[in-house]
Amino acid sequence: MKHMLSSALFAGIAAGLLCAVLQYFLVEPKILLAERYESRELVHFQGVAAEISSSALGGMAMPAQEPVDPWRRYQTVVFAIVTYSGYGLVMMGGIQIAETFGIKLEPRQGLLLGLAGFLAFQLMPALGLAPELPGTPSADLDARQFWWAGTAICTLVGLGFTAYGTALWQLALGVGLLAGPHIWGAPGLPTFGGVVPPELAASFAARSLAVGLFTWLTLGGLLVRFWTAKPR
Repeated sequence: MKHMLSSALFAGIAAGLLCAVLQYFLVEPKILLAERYESRELVHFQGVAAEISSSALGGMAMPAQEPVDPWRRYQTVVFAIVTYSGYGLVMMGGIQIAETFGIKLEPRQGLLLGLAGFLAFQLMPALGLAPELPGTPSADLDARQFWWAGTAICTLVGLGFTAYGTALWQLALGVGLLAGPHIWGAPGLPTFGGVVPPELAASFAARSLAVGLFTWLTLGGLLVRFWTAKPR
């Protein structure tokens, strides 16, 4: 039990720190800029002519970034560590369940485990609920949380059936679970809107998923390596 908890926590802390660093460079600037649109300090299409002229002269006029509260950055780091430590514990539970069925993971398979976590908790839910910036209208929070949780569970179970199932019905069930939440459909709004430029929203979503991919691969790789490093 002690080795199981330490493996999950050490991997989670390392992955959380990596996530915080990547977010600082890739994601946080997008969030800060979106907050300025949300507060109406900036307006979409404001000064477009001036920016085009500046670009034609060899430079692009970009809004100046404001300093970030250090406490907010500290909270981001702590949240990332706590989140991925929790994910590490969930994955450790999955490893334990797999071992009860005679499936033992090798260190090199940790990346596949991390990829499965990324698919279940980020990529597949993002097909219906893309990462959102401040100032982006969205559907009811409870409905979105319910769909996200259902999609994550269906994806995890579906991946298990498709990866380790031997009977045809197991493979069919796995595919059905993977597709089910998306056939049902994620909660959404009848119309589009918001004050954030779509280019900014698209860049934020892409970077968020990229950060998630690298973080999950790190979490899975380290978790399995720590778990298999000491004889049990």
